[in-house]
Amino acid sequence: MIQRIQSIILFLSFLLNGSVFFNALYEHAVTDPGSWIGITFAVTLTLAALLPLVSIFLYNNRQFQLRVVTISLWTEILALGFGTGIYSSLGGFGSFLWDESIGLGLLIAALLLTLFARKKIKDDIELVKSMDRIR
Repeated sequence: MIQRIQSIILFLSFLLNGSVFFNALYEHAVTDPGSWIGITFAVTLTLAALLPLVSIFLYNNRQFQLRVVTISLWTEILALGFGTGIYSSLGGFGSFLWDESIGLGLLIAALLLTLFARKKIKDDIELVKSMDRIR
């Protein structure tokens, strides 16, 4: 069911995670002399973007969808950690890091949206359980 609110929220999370690839924060990660940072950040971002998209189509099995969204949350926390590390390694905080701050904000917004979608999935599971009790 694509019209469920959590499907829309998960798609927005996919878009926000994917948009970090086109941000200055990702460019700094790729151009870092330690190439493992850029590669690991790219893999983590790819997983953080694809897991919410995959979980949209798991609406028939809500318990599995909840597990996939939880894994997505942990992946997004890892991506946020990498993003914060890259951001802080750029030296100083100020107005000259505006583009990188937007990338970090996108990661935080995606994490919050995924948390909200997880809550909505849990609410759906509880609603189905309560309807089964009534029958």
